[in-house]
Amino acid sequence: MEEKVVNLAKEIRTNILDCIGSIGSGHIGGCLSIADVLAVLYGKRLKYRAAKPKLETRDRLVLSKGHAGPALYSALAASGFFPRETLLTLNQGGTKLPSHCDMNKTPGVDMTAGSLGQGFSCAVGMAIGSKIKGHSNTIYSIIGDGESQEGQIWEAAMLASQKKLSNLIAFTDYNHCQIDGTVEDINDIAPLNKKWEAFGFNVQSIDGHDLDAIDKAIAKAKSKNKKNGKPSMVILNTKKGKGVSYAESIGFKCHSMSLTKDMVEAGKKEVNA
Repeated sequence: MEEKVVNLAKEIRTNILDCIGSIGSGHIGGCLSIADVLAVLYGKRLKYRAAKPKLETRDRLVLSKGHAGPALYSALAASGFFPRETLLTLNQGGTKLPSHCDMNKTPGVDMTAGSLGQGFSCAVGMAIGSKIKGHSNTIYSIIGDGESQEGQIWEAAMLASQKKLSNLIAFTDYNHCQIDGTVEDINDIAPLNKKWEAFGFNVQSIDGHDLDAIDKAIAKAKSKNKKNGKPSMVILNTKKGKGVSYAESIGFKCHSMSLTKDMVEAGKKEVNA
């Protein structure tokens, strides 16, 4: 993988720690687990112009698991959409960075995220709209594994397949943890690959922290979608809190956790070692 993408993954994780650390607590686990896919997207695959965030023909990314907003903000800041210092205003009065993504406040955010499941529906709508307009762009979406327990995810999946949305590539952040415990204990979604195949998607399952594997999966998804007219789901097998040992070690309890200044600095040293 290109050095710039490797460095971007580190920068995103560093930014996440500073961003969430600025208010002392937040959804650290699920932010760190998607840092690598965000690095590949913003460092190599997404077609965008930071100076023109509303360019109609741009690729779009819908972060459906919107509580991981600080991860997306961290990628956007690293990609030039707004100054890095803005990350330190997370969830404060007058901020452009609310706890959940808001397309009306933050440059580069393509869709507001609220109740889980809604973002993916919006991504499907965007993909339909792009096809109607004859655009050649790609619509990407990142959903959570806990979020995948929502019926709205599967309603949107049915429509995406029905409409043959070959311009849609989705990712599941399969870290096996949600706010109250493991996904398996609360409402198991396995076998996830078979479910998405049954809903008419091209499916791949990869190491969600392997930058080269993520890049190759996106290339394969584009090629296969074009060939058979289907949308794609890339299942990212990830680790909650990836890259910061004190977060990784507590499993689902890092879904949302407190961060002291010392913890932020220790995490940054670990990420950049």
